Amino acid sequence: MLYYFLVPLRDYHFFFNVFSYFTVRTALAGITAFLLSIILGPWLIKILRKYQIREEIRTEGPKSHFEKKGTPSMGGILIIGATVIATLFWGNLSNSYVRLAMATMVLFGLLGAWDDFLKILKKKPKGLIIRQKLFSQIALAGIIGLFFVLLGLTEEFSLQLQFPFFKEWVPYLGWFYLPWIMLILVGSSNSVNLADGLDGLAIGLSFISAGAFTALCYVTSRVDLAEYLNITYVPQAAELTVFVGAMAGACLGFLWYNSHPAQLFMGDTGALSLGATIGVISILIKQEFLLFMVAGVFILEALSVLLQVTYFKSTGGKRIFKMAPLHHHFELIGWSEEKIVIRFWIMGIVFALFSLATLKLR
Repeated sequence: MLYYFLVPLRDYHFFFNVFSYFTVRTALAGITAFLLSIILGPWLIKILRKYQIREEIRTEGPKSHFEKKGTPSMGGILIIGATVIATLFWGNLSNSYVRLAMATMVLFGLLGAWDDFLKILKKKPKGLIIRQKLFSQIALAGIIGLFFVLLGLTEEFSLQLQFPFFKEWVPYLGWFYLPWIMLILVGSSNSVNLADGLDGLAIGLSFISAGAFTALCYVTSRVDLAEYLNITYVPQAAELTVFVGAMAGACLGFLWYNSHPAQLFMGDTGALSLGATIGVISILIKQEFLLFMVAGVFILEALSVLLQVTYFKSTGGKRIFKMAPLHHHFELIGWSEEKIVIRFWIMGIVFALFSLATLKLR
């Protein structure tokens, strides 16, 4: 909204020309989302407590988590709201990439809210059964993927798959891009959800991922940098940078209330939304394979669950880890919650920096 009001004013005074630069609006969007999260956080916590929208702790989890019972949940509403409002303020909504990223965030947020609603208000500890949840994720990913393919058929989105370190091999997938998009969105949304088990863990890693993708959106949108780094030039990614910057600011603001001891949990509302949004951004800027590096800790958390379940079933009850996801294993061997979270953040930063370093290696 402010974009449409302020930019035309440059015809009257040169100062307003600064708002036409997406880098300036990215910073303003990040600050706006952060402030919204900080300001609205106490109000949301009060509302959630009033209506008893509180976290139910799984009995099979670590016993140290029982003291967290009753902490307000569904805080993902704050993350989504702050990101969307900041983008509405500072973004150019005529950009189809921004609209698609916002739609992904909201749709997966609604799915997560449905799951949280069943867990908290309907007293179903596991929420949606696994088949229902997975089917819903696949359906949403299919709808979003269909929009990608339609954009590709109008040449607004490239249906070629870019591999890191392979300069010439960029196969055209066409409609086969659809299952690839669905895999990315379902996998990334579940990975963040699995990592959301300790105070500040998932939201801190999401902030790191959002920061890395803000930088990736920037270089992808610059024709000179894209050519120099030998990556696909995506001009629409310039405006997408504003959205990702807003998401980073919202994550940082939410961390204020989610840091140990947490006053607010994001719930599936936030976890599914953030995971899918990070995935869709990687697709929009043609850096899907870098997603596996940027979100390396999320991937490790998901792999730990997959390995644990597979090994448990194939060996008749034996385990690789004391408990999965991976952060629970370290809890049970005696690491404090704060130590696990900080060390996982450090790993997340290393993964993000490595992903950015690969751009130059090309």
